[in-house]
Formats: sequence, C-alpha cells, structure tokens
Amino acid sequence: MTPNEWLEHTLGIATADLTHRAVQSLENRARVDRVCQSPNRACVRLLMACFLAKLDRPEIDPRKPYTEIGTPDSFSGRNGYDEQFITRFVSTHRLPCNSTTAFLTPVLRNINRALTLDVQLIGRPRLLYVDMQFLLAEVAEGRELAQDVLADIVRVLIQIRDERLARLDQLQSEIRAGADALPLSSEAIVTLIRQHLDCKRSSRLPVLIVAAAYQAVADRLGERFLPLHGHNAADEQTGASGDVEITLENDDHVRTVYEMKQKAVTLDDVDRALQKVAGIEERIDNYIFITTDRIDPAVVEYATTFYEATGGTEFAILDCLGFLRHFLHLFHRNRGKYLEDYQSLMLDEPDSAIGLPLKEAFLALRRAAVTEG
Repeated sequence: MTPNEWLEHTLGIATADLTHRAVQSLENRARVDRVCQSPNRACVRLLMACFLAKLDRPEIDPRKPYTEIGTPDSFSGRNGYDEQFITRFVSTHRLPCNSTTAFLTPVLRNINRALTLDVQLIGRPRLLYVDMQFLLAEVAEGRELAQDVLADIVRVLIQIRDERLARLDQLQSEIRAGADALPLSSEAIVTLIRQHLDCKRSSRLPVLIVAAAYQAVADRLGERFLPLHGHNAADEQTGASGDVEITLENDDHVRTVYEMKQKAVTLDDVDRALQKVAGIEERIDNYIFITTDRIDPAVVEYATTFYEATGGTEFAILDCLGFLRHFLHLFHRNRGKYLEDYQSLMLDEPDSAIGLPLKEAFLALRRAAVTEG
C-alpha cells in the first residue's frame, strides 16, 4: 500500500470501533492518551509520521526520522512523511493536530541522532517527550506494532475531535435558544469581538471582522468581498492584492484592499503597499491597513502623501476595533446580521486557520454575553 492508503486503512480500523484499543500495554495506552491530549501537538504529528514510515518501509527505525543520521534505516520524517502525507490527512479529517510539520518546532529540528530514550529533549512538558520516545522505542524493539499504535492515535484524535464538534453544536443550540432575548448592543458586540481577539491563535480574525462587515450590508453597499485566500498563503502565491479584496457588485475589478497587521504599521509596510498598487493595471480606490496594535501618527501622515502620485489611490491605517465600532453604529440595524455573518465565516474556516478551541471560545463568549445581558 502507498502511505495515503495506509492512512486511510488506519482510519478505517480506528472508526470501525472507537472503543477498541489496539495497543497491547496499558501503560502504552496511557502514553498514547497523554500525547494526543496534550496542548503541545508536535509530538503526536511526529509519531504519526514515524509510524507511517515504518508501515511504508518496514526496514527503517522509527526513532531515526532525520536523514542527517546517515544510516540505511534512517529516513526523512519531515519531507518524506509529515509534510507530504500527514498534513493532508489531519486537515481532511479535521484531526486536532498542528497544521504544520512537527519537525520545525524548536525541540525537534536540527537533530542528527536517533530519538532513543537516552536523548534528553528539552521541551515542555518533559513527560510528553519521554512518552513520545518511549512509544518510538516500543515499536522499534517489537513490543508494539506500528499499525496498532497509529490506529490508537487516530482513534483518540477522532474522539477528541468529535467531543469538540459536539460541544460546538451544543453551544450553537444554546445561543439559538436565547434568540428571543434583547439583541446585543453594538458596544456589547465590540466587547465580544475584542474578547475573541484576545484569545490565542487569533491572527485570522481581523480578516473575518472586515469580511463580515461587507457581507452584512452587501445589499446596501453594492459591494462584496472576493473569496478569501488561505490564512498562510502569501499574496505573491495567490496573486491577491491584500487580505480582503472588495469589488463592486457585478464587477471583479478590485476597488478596495485591506491588509491586516498584528503589529504597528511601519513606513516599510506602506512602501510595500505602494509597490503592490504600482503593479496593478487598474487603479485601486483605497488601500487600508487594519491593525490590532498602536497607530503611529507619523506613518499615517506618510501614507496620506501618495494620493496624487498614485493617480487617486488613498492609503489609510485604521484600528481594528475602531473600524468595527464605527461600522456597527453606522449600520446599527444590521448589527445582529453582522454577528451572525461573523460567526458563520469563523465556523466555516478550516481548522488550520481557526482551530476548534478558538471556535468554541467565541460561542462560549457569545452565550455568556446573551445570558448575562
């Protein structure tokens, strides 16, 4: 079987009976549980890559996922298996793992020796890395089968995923149950979004804050946003002018561009935006930076000097929550639709862009806002 076929075969084994455990040792089952349930998801991806490699090439040692080791039984864990096969698998099945390779995390990169138990990996929690090394040793030394451990890992990840999805459904049901309550005020919605922005791994949210605004009043503005590109995709790769591109209805020409920053906008950022605008055949009306950091008045002043030089493109720098607050008060009667559109866009994002914990956090915050309001 190919590596992809091995993964789908393993998925079939895991889903056939989610209560069955293939790993023989109770201690090893506990190790699998701890690795899968840890907030640090690097180790579970490494284990999946190494055990997939063992299934694909039985002659290799799963403790040697680095070509720098240079022995016949070593292999490329990162390029050969993690990035090439595991990434697609965990994304397709929405498994609660890191969206990127384990082998670029500080603890697991730049290693040129086998991950045997005598190697002390300086990572936290310490027990997590010991569990990982122990499971690698168990398979390498024949006390457990790679297929069994991989099946149990997938089985536990599916259980975690399903519990979280059930929690999302429950929270949405509770929010719908309170639909008859007084709608949240504009300021309450701003507070809710600010709390969501304060959560971990929220860098995608400013894109959705702006996109939801245009979606909520599209029929009144006569403008719409083009399909959003992937969270980690560079503009050079996608051909996009920025993070959110706005066009007129029935017109694909980009009129307004939004670029999101989680840091203060700099003079260099403005210069790069100028280069982008210069490379676009048809003139853009507005190039707007949205930042969650402070705004430097000197940079704002610098950005306003290019209107005539660009033939009519205005550059602006706006505070993210300031943008939202003004929008909600300007379109006060659309504030409920805005909140629904933001929630829908957020829940529809792939887990690699907005993880299940961040989705759950918003629903929990919204439920609390409705209940306490």
